[in-house]
Amino acid sequence: MTPGTGVYGEGLSVTGNEQPPCGGEPEVSDSLRTFGAVVQALREHAGFTREQFAPRVRYSKHTVASIEQGRRMPDAAFVERAEELLGETGALRKGAQHLARQPGLATWFRRWAHLEALAIALYTYECRLIPGLLQTEAYARTLFTNKVPPVGDDQIDAQWQARAERQRLLRERPNTSFSFVLEEHLFLRRMGGVEATRELIDHVLEVAQQRNVEIQVMPLVREDHAGLDGPMHLLETPENQWFAYCEGQESGQFIPDPKVVSTLQKRYARMRSQALSFGDSVSLLQRMRGDL
Repeated sequence: MTPGTGVYGEGLSVTGNEQPPCGGEPEVSDSLRTFGAVVQALREHAGFTREQFAPRVRYSKHTVASIEQGRRMPDAAFVERAEELLGETGALRKGAQHLARQPGLATWFRRWAHLEALAIALYTYECRLIPGLLQTEAYARTLFTNKVPPVGDDQIDAQWQARAERQRLLRERPNTSFSFVLEEHLFLRRMGGVEATRELIDHVLEVAQQRNVEIQVMPLVREDHAGLDGPMHLLETPENQWFAYCEGQESGQFIPDPKVVSTLQKRYARMRSQALSFGDSVSLLQRMRGDL
């Protein structure tokens, strides 16, 4: 990170008076919109519907739609397969060299956000706040309004829209395994008040019903804990490579080093064994919901 640049939440850089949201959602840029429009035009010119095109490039139709609408950064494999399928004009390869997101995402997080959109497994341990993928609007807006220095209403609205867009991952990737280990005190804090907490717990319980999502609660009283070094995020790519990122208040680190990632994997595995089981976690959340 360069001097004067920091990170808040899950990967948003702060420079000068910029006020990024917690959660690190990728923002749409003109270059992404233009690239997506070119993909769509070439696809339609070739006579493919989106449903026909998606399996040929080996991506879901939802991913193709996100790329065509400029909401998702295409990876090299997509560009190559689409180029081959759509006439080998060279337009996509050349255009992909100039893709960029809007300012706001820290450099290290841009790569993470790109990998996250394609991951086959995403593991998250949090001890500070409920992860962005699981937040409700009321909870997220409470985080945004508690930002110091404060942000404006327009910024808060834009930040929530970005957060909600990123949450599409949970709905659009049924074959991706999501694991969350969350500290019990995150729910006990009652961020946003009783009603917001009640809604949050209901939402987390609803998400936990998805077959590809496992949520575990780390109990408040625990004599041993492998996660004392702080939050961590791990992902596995379709090529079975693992990456990680960790962050603090004013810094963030993308971690590609296999040795470091292996250490974090071991810590996460230990935490999963230390946390309550999925069933016990659900029961605890239901009791906490009833006590509100």
